[in-house]
Amino acid sequence: MYISTPLIRKSALFVSALLGGAIFSSCASVHSPSNQALPSSADRAAPIAETASDVSQKTQAAPVSRPRPQLIKKASMTVIVNSVDKSIDSVSQIINKQQGDLIGLQEQQPTRNSSRHTASIELRVPQNSLESTLEELAKLGTVENRNIAAEDVGDRLVDFQARLTNLRKTEANLQKIMDRAGSVRDVLSVAQELSNVRQSIEQIDAQLKNLQNQVAYSAIALNLEAAVSSSSPQRAVGSQIQETWNNSTNSFGAFTVGLLKLGIWLIVYSPYLLILAAGIYSFSRWRRTQSPRLRLLQTPESTDSE
Repeated sequence: MYISTPLIRKSALFVSALLGGAIFSSCASVHSPSNQALPSSADRAAPIAETASDVSQKTQAAPVSRPRPQLIKKASMTVIVNSVDKSIDSVSQIINKQQGDLIGLQEQQPTRNSSRHTASIELRVPQNSLESTLEELAKLGTVENRNIAAEDVGDRLVDFQARLTNLRKTEANLQKIMDRAGSVRDVLSVAQELSNVRQSIEQIDAQLKNLQNQVAYSAIALNLEAAVSSSSPQRAVGSQIQETWNNSTNSFGAFTVGLLKLGIWLIVYSPYLLILAAGIYSFSRWRRTQSPRLRLLQTPESTDSE
């Protein structure tokens, strides 16, 4: 027993030393590869920086989509031309070329020697052709003034479209309710509401189309003025003689008609005229018969006095 106990202790120490060396070597082998596989902080920060720069570049490169403004454009122009009549023909050709419309024409001919021949024309052209049309019109003569006004109606268009969408959804819902309605009273009530909604839809749809039409086409108010005041040429001698003859014959005819009318009036009132003439004749005859008697009565008185 005394000999075996030291041997057992020595063998236990030897086995413990072997196990400790094996464990230490295994731990060393495990920690060394993991340390080599893990990246450093600088290596981890580089890809993150590259990713952030790529995102910022893409954000700057991609343009922000903005809604296109819906503009109603109106233009006015006054042009001094040599001939208003020829300029009106040229305006018609320009409008046909630009696929526009001539809405109105008001021409004023000169009435006095100092007045000018003028014309006011209302035009409508596609909005994308407004600038080119104004340039063509400016070539007709000398531009005295030129104005362009624009109004953005994008918000109004969006509002009308939203209201129209909501009203159409309401119309569909009311139609479903009407299909499920049982009593006549409910059907009439829903039908009245449906009629009001449809009337609102028609009104808003008309306003929307009107705005869209004004956006698509631009209006131009063009004023043409002659460069020199027009004077009426002197008429020929033959036309003046013809006019005098016409005036004289008209006057003779009017005088003849006046005499005929006067004769008709005299014929109608002839009984009264005859009575008046008879009274005047009787009175004058009575005066003549009474005059000798008065003389005879006055003569004796005169003799007695002597």
